[in-house]
Amino acid sequence: MTTQPLPEVTIPNERRRFHRKKFRAKLEIEWGSAILTGEVRDIAPGGLFVEISPPLWIGAEFRARLLLKPVILLNCTVVRVEPGKGIGVKMEVIEESAKTQMEALLMSLSAA
Repeated sequence: MTTQPLPEVTIPNERRRFHRKKFRAKLEIEWGSAILTGEVRDIAPGGLFVEISPPLWIGAEFRARLLLKPVILLNCTVVRVEPGKGIGVKMEVIEESAKTQMEALLMSLSAA
C-alpha cells in the first residue's frame, strides 16, 4: 500500500483585525429623515453586525445610536451584507467621551 501526500489546503486570510464578541443591544440608524431600528448581534473594536431587514447596501454610510446608558453615537459604513440576516458595518465612535465607555464594554464581553 502506497500513500499519497494530501493536497495542500489554503485557508483564506481572515479580514477582521479583531475577534467579534457576542453582544445584544438595540441600534437606531439615521437614514435620511427616517429612523430604522436594528439589533446588534456581535461587536468588535472596529465594527459590529446589525440584524436589520431589509438591509442597506455595501458602501452605505449612516449615523447610528447604540442604545445603552448613556447612548453611544457612531458613524458607520456597511462593509458586508448577509441577505435575510443583516449587515456588517465598520464603525467609529463619534464622541471622545464615549470611547472609554466603548472600551469598557468590549473588555467586559467574552469572545464569540
